[in-house]
Amino acid sequence: MCANHPPFPAAGSKSELEEGATLTPRFGTDGLVTCVTTEADTGELLMVAHMNAEALARTLETGEAWYWSRSRSELWHKGATSGQIQTVVEMRVDCDQDALWLKVKVAGDGGCCHTGRRSCFYRVVQSKEGETTLALSKQA
Repeated sequence: MCANHPPFPAAGSKSELEEGATLTPRFGTDGLVTCVTTEADTGELLMVAHMNAEALARTLETGEAWYWSRSRSELWHKGATSGQIQTVVEMRVDCDQDALWLKVKVAGDGGCCHTGRRSCFYRVVQSKEGETTLALSKQA
């Protein structure tokens, strides 16, 4: 955990979890919580990533998005090398506090995907005559 942020409290009753005013994120057995990230002004879906307790704490402390990279097994400050820093405008938590939603403004070239695209969701799944294929979306 970050030095300035204590561990997140454990969830209390179902009522406290769903209706209370305390952030008690429910991290999975892998120590992660799913985080959906959208562009603050347009609502465009940019990416889905994961946070561990330290990434969530750093996001709250800095106002910039931090994630846990499952592929690299390391803390990841989004944009630290690409310049695509995500400044958090709003953070929401779902009803049972096991998913987060970040609304962000993206610096740099405005992209979020390591492929150079704005969004990680640039392909459409198509199914025709029993065959499933991927195609670039019109926005890609």
